[in-house]
Amino acid sequence: MYKQEELKKLEGKIGYEFKKKELLLQALTHSSFSNEQKINKFKDYERLEFLGDAVLELLSSRFFFDTYPEMSEGEMTRLRSSMVCEPALAFCARELSLGAYILLGKGEEATGGRKRDSIISDVMEAVIGAIYLDGGIKEADQFIKKYILSDLENKQLFYDSKTLLQEKMQKQGRTITYELVSETGPDHDKVFTVEIRIDGKATARGEGRNKKSAQQQAAYQVLLAEMSEK
Repeated sequence: MYKQEELKKLEGKIGYEFKKKELLLQALTHSSFSNEQKINKFKDYERLEFLGDAVLELLSSRFFFDTYPEMSEGEMTRLRSSMVCEPALAFCARELSLGAYILLGKGEEATGGRKRDSIISDVMEAVIGAIYLDGGIKEADQFIKKYILSDLENKQLFYDSKTLLQEKMQKQGRTITYELVSETGPDHDKVFTVEIRIDGKATARGEGRNKKSAQQQAAYQVLLAEMSEK
């Protein structure tokens, strides 16, 4: 279990001090940990995640509506989807080192749950739900804008890199393929290396916890290299 100073350190990272510390603790508690506690069973984060997901959708929608008055509904929907999808939220959670604070059961810990996108993105939403309950919509809005909706241009380039590169290559009449170069590590903690080939020529490599994220990283490297040449 956490000591008071550990929770205070996390509050410093997320920029919000909870009045009800139990809400933060619940937001960090995975069901695997909760189920292991035979006495004084802990509440897990699932209900807070449900609430946080709704709060995130509302506030991010309002942000894009206000920030981009000329943008169509379809464009706003696509932008919101790329900014609040599972990999995007997991990326933001890692910037806060949120994974290090999750309370996991022994089995989930042993199989690499602390690094899994699905878990740390859920915890990110649970934290949003906890902040909303503890401090209201204004505090939740500030957190979302600071840690999820900041640096949009670079984040969108990264999250949409595979699609953007594919569209660019199609316009130029060029072919693009991804080849798995290697996969290392145990089954629960693998690292995949993917090579991107444009017109059959090896152009860049990317690494990730799964093939999709490795492909995305490789595409991102190509786009960054092209931008630096301009």
